[in-house]
Amino acid sequence: MSTEKNPKVKARDSLAEMSKDGKFERRDSTYRQIVSDDHPIFKPERGRYHLYVANACPWAHRTTIVRAMLGLEDVVGLSVTHPVWGKTKPEKDEHCGWVFKTPGVDKDVIPLSGYSSVPVDNDCIPDTVNGAKTIRELYEMSEDVEGKYTTPLLWDKKNKCIVNNESSDIIRMFNTGFSKLHGAKEAVDIYPSHLRSQIDEINEWIYHSINNGVYKCGFARSQSAYDEAVDGLFKALDRLEKHLSENRYLVTSYDQGITEADIRLIVTLLRFDAVYVVYFKTNVRRLAEYKNIAGYTRELYQLPCIKSTTILDHIKQHYFCSHPALNTYSIIPRGPDNTIEFNLKHNRDTI
Repeated sequence: MSTEKNPKVKARDSLAEMSKDGKFERRDSTYRQIVSDDHPIFKPERGRYHLYVANACPWAHRTTIVRAMLGLEDVVGLSVTHPVWGKTKPEKDEHCGWVFKTPGVDKDVIPLSGYSSVPVDNDCIPDTVNGAKTIRELYEMSEDVEGKYTTPLLWDKKNKCIVNNESSDIIRMFNTGFSKLHGAKEAVDIYPSHLRSQIDEINEWIYHSINNGVYKCGFARSQSAYDEAVDGLFKALDRLEKHLSENRYLVTSYDQGITEADIRLIVTLLRFDAVYVVYFKTNVRRLAEYKNIAGYTRELYQLPCIKSTTILDHIKQHYFCSHPALNTYSIIPRGPDNTIEFNLKHNRDTI
C-alpha cells in the first residue's frame, strides 16, 4: 500500500517525533513477527530471510553484530544502504531516507544540503532480492500504513513481506529462533534463560537513558528539553561507569562473555565521541574521560564481530550529511581517529 494508493499514509522520519514542548519521543516499531519453529508462517530456514540495514544506524548495527557473532552470514542475506539520506520519492513528496547505491556504478551522492559529496564505497550492498532503490519501497511492498521507513528490516523472501523491523526482536530471533542454523565455531547464547530478568532490567534503563538518551539531546527543540535530556544522559553514564568499575560486563553473574545487554549498549558507545559529542551536543564529557567505559568500549570493539561491522566512515557521513537542519553545509568534523582509541589495550581482564 504505497502512499499514493493510500493518501492517509504520511511519509515521515524520526525528526518528526516531537512533543509540543520540544522533546524527542521515539515511536515503537510496528512489524513484530517472530521467526521460530512454532510460528505458523515464519519458520527458520537457511536462505529464506534477508536483512536490510544502514551501517550508520545503531539499531541496525546490533543485528549485524549478532549475525556475525552467531555465524549467520550464510543463513541470512544482507543489503546495506548508502550512509547519506536521499529523496525517496521526489516526484510524490519531500520524504528523505535510506537509499541503495551500487559501488562502481553509481556516482557520488550529493547530500540533501546541496553541499559536498559522499562516495559510494564497497561497504554499500545493493538490494539483490527485490531490486529496491530505497528502504521505503520495501515498506510499500508490505502494504505499510505507518510511513516510517527504518532499518533494520528482516524480510521474508518466500512471502515477499517484512517480518520484523525491531532490532531487539531480531537479535533475539537470531539467537534463539535460528539456533539450529548457527555457524559459530563455539556455542553462543547472548540471552540465556537464567539471566533474562537481569538482562531485561539492564536493557530498560540503558535504552531509555543512553541508547535513546543521546537522541533526546540531539533532536531536542527547546533548551528545557535539552537540559533535561543531557542531565539524564550523564547521570546514566556516571551510573554505568561505577557499574563497570566493579564488573567486566553488564550482567554481573555471567562468566562466559558478553550478553545481549552489552551488544545493545556498545553501538551507542562506539558513536559517542565520534558523533554525538559534537552533533548531539553531548559534550559534558567524552567517553574517553571515563576510565572504565573507555576500557569496556575497547574490549568489545576488538571482538571480531564488532570490529568488522563498525563502519566509522558510514557513521560520520550519515549523521553529518543527512539532516540539513542540524548541519547546514554537510561538513564532517575531522576529529581524532577513533579506531586508534578503540584498538588500545583495555585491561578489562583485570576486573
